[in-house]
Amino acid sequence: MKIKRVFYFLLILTIIAAAALILTSKEPAGKTAGDNPNPPALTEGTSSTLPSPTESENSNQSPSKQEPDGGQITEPLIKTVTVTLSETMPEPKNVNPDIPPVFDGNNSFPEYAKTKIINNIDFTYWHFLGSDIITSEVENPNIFFGSPEEYTDVEGITTFRGNHFRDNAAYGSRLVSEKKLELVWTKDIGSISYGNTYWPGAGWTGQPLIIRWDDDVRKLMNIDPSLKQTDLVEVIYPTLDGNIYFLNLKNGKPTREPIDIGFSTKGTASIDPRGYPIFYTGQGLNQNGDNAAYHEYRIFSLIDQKQIYSIKGTTPEAFRLWGAFDPSGIIDRNTDTLIQPGENGLLYRIKLNTDFDISSGMLSIDPEVTKFRYKPVFDQNIGYENSPAIYRNYLYLADNGGMLQCIDINTLEPVWIANIEDDTDSTIVLEETDEGVFLYTGNEADIRCDNGRIPSANCQLRKFNALTGELIWQKEYSCIYQSGVNGGLLSTPVIGKNDISDLVIFNIAKTGDAKSGKMAALDKRTGNEVWVKNLENYSWSSPVDFLSDDGKTYMIFCDFAGDMHLIDPKNGEILDTISVGLNVEASPAIYNDMIVVGTYAKKIYGVRIK
Repeated sequence: MKIKRVFYFLLILTIIAAAALILTSKEPAGKTAGDNPNPPALTEGTSSTLPSPTESENSNQSPSKQEPDGGQITEPLIKTVTVTLSETMPEPKNVNPDIPPVFDGNNSFPEYAKTKIINNIDFTYWHFLGSDIITSEVENPNIFFGSPEEYTDVEGITTFRGNHFRDNAAYGSRLVSEKKLELVWTKDIGSISYGNTYWPGAGWTGQPLIIRWDDDVRKLMNIDPSLKQTDLVEVIYPTLDGNIYFLNLKNGKPTREPIDIGFSTKGTASIDPRGYPIFYTGQGLNQNGDNAAYHEYRIFSLIDQKQIYSIKGTTPEAFRLWGAFDPSGIIDRNTDTLIQPGENGLLYRIKLNTDFDISSGMLSIDPEVTKFRYKPVFDQNIGYENSPAIYRNYLYLADNGGMLQCIDINTLEPVWIANIEDDTDSTIVLEETDEGVFLYTGNEADIRCDNGRIPSANCQLRKFNALTGELIWQKEYSCIYQSGVNGGLLSTPVIGKNDISDLVIFNIAKTGDAKSGKMAALDKRTGNEVWVKNLENYSWSSPVDFLSDDGKTYMIFCDFAGDMHLIDPKNGEILDTISVGLNVEASPAIYNDMIVVGTYAKKIYGVRIK
């Protein structure tokens, strides 16, 4: 009897010891060597169609164990370090874009830096969750953007250049028969002044958003009651005078009261691509007369126009004090994620946790903010002014120091970088073809001119393989330097489609003197000139291509003299021109046969294509 008890006791001890050995030797959950969350780089002869991630890949599920009652205890994979941030900052009125970044201050935290060798260069970066430094891998949200046509089902233009490829600011259909432009309406807006500066009307990039709301959503919103039962197409336009305007596309009349931010917006806002009544916009300037405030990125409910969230751009974890938000954010509707770069040098990936009940009209968000911070390797200027372009899970941005970055948005890890030699504000445009995935970009005459000591520099227009970073071709045009009003490429290029699918068209500023410019149509494959048009008046405004119902492509182009041109993009011929007052830095958007753009004339214009 005692022998049996001892035997059973020893047997139980052996089972317990074996189980403990298995548990302690088990590797933590996570990616195996075979998992690859990134699409592979294309090699010669391979297809650009890449397999989408499976549910087993990119998994960010935490390892868990069963409780006795069948529940689970989750052990977090994301490891953070709570750091004490030095929050000593100058007064907002003393924060300006010329203050250089500081990379070795109290908030540099080199001990928590992550590094990756890219092209034999040590690239250093950090991840933050809120204000805490992430020391492990970041959470993988499994973001995967599809084709640009899949960005939104909403009728209209909901972000800069329409989608995550940034290739289309025209929606709908129209038949061009007369090849004429007709002014239909104008809306007066204002200006802001401080010190020796004056900011009138709408500025760069300043593209309006145009949307036809679904009936159920329109009825929830605080628009004019007489419009609730109409087929309203609404223009939403943040401008330099500190207001966000809401206008009827049909006649330019207000659909509701403007939102008074009080500080200028220069860039382009975004509307939620799910058709949710959520509006995202960044503040471009931090002063208005004697008033000053730190920059903010704001999110509004368009049910009642109330602000529901904001981010301050002047923040202690950024290397750069200047905290403007000129880029237009992009939203992944499948994962409820906002992606927003800042001029402070931070890339924000924001899990919105949106709760929208259309039956009750209740809307809320509860954002979780992950940030990517980097240390530049080519030039000390940092900060993003262009809007992010995205292919699947690869995000593309160029910065004020001339570094082009490809970043995996799921892991927030750099994939490749390239030196594009100068400040680059123009938004990158993507194209997927049978030969591969490519991006087009161009820089300015700025850093290389050494504050005017060198009078000019070449604007370098480039085509890259978007997956590998290989330079395909480069075309150069000499541009003059002018402090604060740069020459080079400030506008976003037109990627030809349909009957002009062989062309990429660039609008280049200050090519001969401070007033003139060039428009160059290049062959996509070779970079060779197909046609070049000398412009009497340069422009920062992005040209917009659109298709007529008869299959012919046309283009709208606005310039420094305040003229809007209808152009044949096959040969650069100007078909018609009308005046829109004064300098057009903003970029137009097109809905059916109506063009909308704001100008320095302190007006928003509605123009019909005939």
